Parts: sequence; structure tokens; C-alpha cells
Amino acid sequence: MAFLRSLAFPTLVFAAILLLLIHGAHCFYLPGVAPQDFEQGDTLQVKVNKLTSTKTQLPYSYYSLPYCRPDKIKDSAENLGEVLRGDRIENSLYVFKMREPQMCNILCKLTLDAKTAKEFKEKIDDEYRVNMILDNLPLVVPLKRIDLDSTVYQLGFHVGLKGQYTGSKEEKYFIHNHLAFTVKYHKDSQTESARIVGFEVKPFSVKHEFEGKWDEKKTRLTTCDPHTKRTVVNSNTPQEVEENKEIIFTYDVEFQPSDVKWASRWDTYLLMTDDQIHWFSIVNSLMIVLFLSGMVAMIMLRTLYRDISKYNELETQEEAQEETGWKLVHGDVFRPPNHSDLLCVYVGTGVQFFGMILVTMIFAILGFLSPSNRGALMTAMLLLWVFMGLFAGYSSSRLYKMFKGSEWKKIALRTAIMFPATVSAIFFVLNALIWGQKSSGAVPFGTMFALIFLWFGISVPLVFVGSYVGFKKPAIESPVKTNKIPRQIPEQAWYMNPAFSVLIGGILPFGAVFIELFFILTSIWLNQFYYIFGFLFLVFIILLVTCAEITVVLCYFQLCSEDYLWWWRSYLTSGSSALYLFLYATFYFFTKLEITKMVSAILYFGYMLIASYAFFVLTGTIGFYACFWFTRLIYSSVKID
Repeated sequence: MAFLRSLAFPTLVFAAILLLLIHGAHCFYLPGVAPQDFEQGDTLQVKVNKLTSTKTQLPYSYYSLPYCRPDKIKDSAENLGEVLRGDRIENSLYVFKMREPQMCNILCKLTLDAKTAKEFKEKIDDEYRVNMILDNLPLVVPLKRIDLDSTVYQLGFHVGLKGQYTGSKEEKYFIHNHLAFTVKYHKDSQTESARIVGFEVKPFSVKHEFEGKWDEKKTRLTTCDPHTKRTVVNSNTPQEVEENKEIIFTYDVEFQPSDVKWASRWDTYLLMTDDQIHWFSIVNSLMIVLFLSGMVAMIMLRTLYRDISKYNELETQEEAQEETGWKLVHGDVFRPPNHSDLLCVYVGTGVQFFGMILVTMIFAILGFLSPSNRGALMTAMLLLWVFMGLFAGYSSSRLYKMFKGSEWKKIALRTAIMFPATVSAIFFVLNALIWGQKSSGAVPFGTMFALIFLWFGISVPLVFVGSYVGFKKPAIESPVKTNKIPRQIPEQAWYMNPAFSVLIGGILPFGAVFIELFFILTSIWLNQFYYIFGFLFLVFIILLVTCAEITVVLCYFQLCSEDYLWWWRSYLTSGSSALYLFLYATFYFFTKLEITKMVSAILYFGYMLIASYAFFVLTGTIGFYACFWFTRLIYSSVKID
């Protein structure tokens, strides 16, 4: 009955966690920065960020195109996560006065040459969007959805568009050179100060005209004029992008009062347009997994309880010899596997990943990693990975000592180096490709040095400290003695073939996460905000339980077939879900993305390969520890003569 109680406790804990998470799946967030109050007439400085495209996935700095430039370009301070994301936040000529509307402000006049015209055309072809920031709020373009009678928001506005004049078949390029900004503010009822709660734009392409000689300060445009109250309302006379064409950049600013409070100003950006589908899919997935989990738990409890009772009732050696099943391999089940050193390294790395993801999720649910803190999520994950090296070293050396190993320093070094070195090699190749494209997404040498310092200066020493502490602990004792001579494994049925059972084992864990995976991929590759960490944590818990259960079930069947080589197979069974993740990423690439450039495709598959490798290490470690706990539990529950 002790065995039954030990299985029932995790189930009750899991049920309690599910109830809490379902209640608060849409977690709250902290705004992340202190609110700033503006009086009427205060200067508002608009900052420009990177140019982004879902077709190329290569970000570029705003001034890589010949837009109007200030006398001196100043970079805003960026954290590690922002630099790795390719953010390049700089000052601009767009300057507003709080609650003072402006009409048809002239920014500058630009004459295109062959090179600049080609640059604009390339960015229009690749559907690049311009991103701007005001008071830490990203610029959005509001779009009306007729089918749902609602407004959706797209981050940034397109550099331009392609089209044809009426009666012509020749395709032309047009640039968005007039921006109609709307700044929404929430006014304090007691004071005259206000806080910015929205930043929107409607871009237009207008071929501006003027009379007389050009003077940037005195010239009055005939296409839009604040004196005659003539504004730009459409793009009926668009501005072509051609060599020797003159482009005049202008903008309007309108200020609108809003009932939205400052603390809720990010809600607009975080609202998902298909949240009903998301809810339905998650609940559907949850029900399937819970049903399967219940079935698995019932089978395991009943079958194992019967087995243990039967084995403990055996009285003679002759009866024991006549028995078949998992008890017969008790003398070999804890025999160290082949390549046990490598298994220790992978398990240690998996523990490091598990700790990083768990702590990141907790911080995200509590609201500390809000999107208003750009780059905070990636920075937190990197730093947590570094500091979790302590637990990686500890867990790998504990397992290594159980396998009778003595060279703990060698295991510590391999744990600290192997996974990061593999990822770094892929990352370096991808970064070289991005450098070749002159994209702002390329990691600068200073940042590269910082990453190397985090790895060798902090992570590696922490792994060694953890390994030293773990190795000094008493070795984990096996519940049964291991025979000196290995037992021969009988011929196995076709469905117990290692490759087949490993591949089958990865389906259920992948099935638990693939719906959420769609939203995560959409967030990463289609430049959308992902901020439903309550759901993500719920899926993470389901993944843990599913990996553990499927590995335990297949491990039990394997031991019943008198095959005691379970160590590596337990790791690979749940770890094989990473193969399905990569296959799904491939399917997503061909069905949802419009990437056409070879470099962009290599970047996509390179990054998804890294993600799949990390998923393999995480899920494999979960499966391994579940099976390790299970085997120790059942073999300590029977009487061994």
C-alpha cells in the first residue's frame, strides 16, 4: 500500500496545480516601467526601432534606409535580450508637443539616386515594416475587421507598397511618406498632467507639391497645408520610388483623450485575435491528456499492485524460477549502461534546462517579464541558464558516482561545455550569415564577448562547484544487488524493438504541446506578442506528467519482457518528442510562412534545430528521472531472496 500512496500523492498535487492554473490562465503583468506624467506643451521624442519583415526574418536598423536623419544619431541603452533580438533604438526627427496637434509638418526633402531607389524598392518587395516607440509604447496600425466588427492592431507600418496606375499594367513602387499619428492619453482628473496610453499611425503615400523655390522652413505645400486646414486623407496621388524623384516626408499629430488607464495600456497589444480558438484548443488538448493520464495511472496501479503482491507471496526458489516478468531482471536492472558518462552529461544539462524554464515561467506569471521590458525574457533566460549550471554539475556528478565513476572533474567539464558548444557552433554559423546580409540582427563582437564571459566566467565555475558538492555526497545505493555476469536478454517482440518504442513514446508528449507550439512559433516568426504564460505553464505541467507517464509505462513493458537496458531508452523515449517538434516546425515553415530567401530559410531551420535539441534534452531528462524513480520504487517493494 506504500507503493500506492507514493503514486497517488503526485496525482493529487498535479490536480491541485491544474485547478489553480485554470482559474488564472491569463496571467496578469506588471507594466515594467514607472509612469511618466506630461504637462501640456511638454516635448515628446519619438524613437525609431528596427525594420522587420516576416518574409526575410532579417531586421535592419531604421537608418539603413535613407530616411530623414537628425544631426546626431543617438543609440538608446539596450539590454542583452534587445541586442540578440536585433533591436536598434535610435532618436529621430519626429518631435511632438503634448496635447498640441500638428498638421502637415515637413520633415525633409530627399532626392533619390539609383542606389537609394533600389534600397527602398528592395524593402518594399520584402514587405518591411517600420517600428517606432513613444514613451515605451510601440507604434501600431489599427485595422478594422468587418467580420468581427472589431479593431486589430499591427506592429509598425509598411515602408511602402506596390501597385498600378489605372489603365496601366506596369507595376510601380510607392513609399509611405506621410504619417498621420494619433497619440492617446489618459488625463488625471485632479491635475492637468496626462499619461500616454496609445500610439497609432495611418500611413499615406502622397506626391507632395509646392510653389516657388524650396525652403524647408518657409515653403508651403499645396497638397496639405495647416493654414488652409487641408489634410491628407487618402493616397490617390501616391509618391513613386524612382531614380531622381523628389520625396517630401511629412506628418500629422492628433491627440485623443482615452478612458484606458496607464496600467492597462498594453492590453491592446496583448489581446489575441483568435483567443476563442486558443481556449478551445487548449481545453481540448488538456481533456485528452488528462483522460490518457487517468487510464495510464489506473493500469499501472492495478497491474503493479497485483505483481508486487504475487511476487511477495512466493515461498520457494522453484516457484520464483517459474515466474516471468520484471522481477527476474532484478540482478541486472541497475547495471551501469554503455556510455554512462554521456548519459550523466545529458541528464545534468536537462536539469539545467528544467530549472531555467521553471524559474522563468514563475517570473513571467508574476508579471516581471512584461513586453514593456523589451528583451527582458531573453535576458532572464540567459542569466538563469548560467546560474543553473550549479544544479547541472550537482545532478550529473551524483549520477556519475552511482555508476562507480571517479573522475568527477572530467564529467563537470563535459557538462559545462558539450551542450553550449554545440549550440554556439550553430549560432556562430547563423550569425555569420546574418553579418553577410548586413542585418542589425547580427550579434556585435562586444555582445559575443559578454556571452562567452557568461559561459566561461560564471557558468563553467558554477558547474564545477555543483559537481564537487554532488560528488562529495554519499553514492546513491541501488535497492537490489547487481549480478557479476549479465543476464541474456530473450528475443523481443517486434513492438518492443527499441527504435519503434522510442518513436511511439514521443507522440504523446508532443501531442500535449503542439497546439501551444503553434502560438509560440507565430509569436516568434510573425512578430506578434505572446503573453499568456498562465496557459504556457499549464501546458508545461501537462508535458511533465505526460513525459513521465509514457516513459514509465514503456519502461514497465520493457522490464516485463526481461529487457533490462532501460537507462538510455528511458531518456530517448520522451526525448523523441523533439523529432516531432522539428517535423512540425518544417510543416509550419511550408504552410504558414512566406520565406523565399535561402539565407532566411537556413536561419529558420538553424534556430528550430537548436530549439528541438533543447527540447530533446529537457523531455529526455524528465523521462529518465521518472523511470529512475519508478524502477527504484518497484524493486524496493518486493522481497529479493
